[in-house]
Amino acid sequence: MTTTGVVKSNYRTLPFFNSLISCLSAEISAVNGSLKTITITQTELSQQLSSIRETADSFLVLGTDLTKKSAALINQRLKHVVFLDTYFEDINADFVTMDNYQGARLAGEYILRKGYRQIGYFASDKIMSNFSERRRGFRAILKEAGVTISNDNFYFISPTETNPNGLNMTRFINKLPKAIFCEDDYIALRLLKVARQAKITIPDQLAIMGFDDIYESTLVSPELSTIHVPIEQIAHEALKQLIDQYLHPQRLPLKILVATKLVERQSL
Repeated sequence: MTTTGVVKSNYRTLPFFNSLISCLSAEISAVNGSLKTITITQTELSQQLSSIRETADSFLVLGTDLTKKSAALINQRLKHVVFLDTYFEDINADFVTMDNYQGARLAGEYILRKGYRQIGYFASDKIMSNFSERRRGFRAILKEAGVTISNDNFYFISPTETNPNGLNMTRFINKLPKAIFCEDDYIALRLLKVARQAKITIPDQLAIMGFDDIYESTLVSPELSTIHVPIEQIAHEALKQLIDQYLHPQRLPLKILVATKLVERQSL
């Protein structure tokens, strides 16, 4: 089950979500189950939950842009549910997601280790728990190193758009940072395309770091340095939690953060 907001109805065309759905399907097929995807809008969530309960008795909720209020409502109304790609500390439910804080710290450590101190940040223009944790982790590692990001080098941008049109690099031309961390690979790929159009050499004039390690990050030149998210492991853990809800009715919920790893390529 997915919700629409930042992740629009065409989420299947986005590499990260397509891979996650494929991995979930494979995991469920391995235990002789079947996966049916249902997309609902958060504005109609309360009304639709009743009818959804009639279609199945267990749910994996792709909660990428799910609000805490909506997650709490789903957890209250559905008996067997596991949330993926989101995390709320104060909701007593099963969650499986990547460790966004740890991953962003890895990215920051790598950028600093490469000797960069003039650093920019391309942030999602939509508020989501994943991106908030990435921002928190990146800021923490920079603060420990005594490095700050100037307001001129902090940019808000769509987290799922890769078309370079509409991204204005003018503000960076005269005061270009040496390296930029992007909160996901979609943002990084868009930045890389715009930089190339502006005749900015990557990584000599501008180094770029992404997050998620989507397949497309290896199809560009130079290939994108990024943080790998173990999608297969997230899918496996989510299904395991759902099965455990049936096998052990008295179990307490688990909040699982799956670690990420650094992928060194040529863009940084």
